Amino acid sequence: MKNKILATVLTILLAAQVTLAAPFNANAKTKRIPAGTKFALKMLTPIDTGYSSKGSEFTAMLVTDQKADDDVILPMGSIVRGSIKEITPARRMSKGPILYLDFDHVVTPNGRQLPLSLTMVGRADLTNDGGITTTKGYFDAWKQTCKKSGQVTTKSINWGKDVTDTGWQYVIVPVAAFGGAFGTAGYFVYDSVADAIRLGKDVNIKSEEVLNVILTEPIDVPVI
Repeated sequence: MKNKILATVLTILLAAQVTLAAPFNANAKTKRIPAGTKFALKMLTPIDTGYSSKGSEFTAMLVTDQKADDDVILPMGSIVRGSIKEITPARRMSKGPILYLDFDHVVTPNGRQLPLSLTMVGRADLTNDGGITTTKGYFDAWKQTCKKSGQVTTKSINWGKDVTDTGWQYVIVPVAAFGGAFGTAGYFVYDSVADAIRLGKDVNIKSEEVLNVILTEPIDVPVI
């Protein structure tokens, strides 16, 4: 009698497993997102090379829907997870640190985690091997110093124009321009020397900053 009851229970459990598994297998269809597809990801976790470290995890989310055959297969808001792959330390001569990110997987609407292979695009601060930096060395920092120096003079002239709209501006503006030029020269000399000594600034990716990435390998997303 006991054997019959045990056999009946096992039969019921086996039948239940087959019943639960059957719909999944019957509907196990996928749609492909091809390599070369561009994603826009909004960062949910801030990253700073000053305190972040290799292996630290981060999350981001899709800014737009990803479609295939006019069907949304990865909706806006889908979570992407990853980690810091490597951080190359900052160096003298204003060479900034280099931040390398590893985008690990995306979470699909049905909860599955699909591996991702992404690379960042469209940033002026990208290195040749796909990292993010602040300055690539002394020459890069020097160019930024030149730009800032020019801004000192421009702001001084604009200040001269703003303080008065009468005939006195013809006196004040040249004086402001001369003062700005003098300040520019001092700033340029000081910062050019400092650029050769200081370490490069830390890389900082803020929360809600949008990163543009491109899919380097296709992914097949299960759909119902």
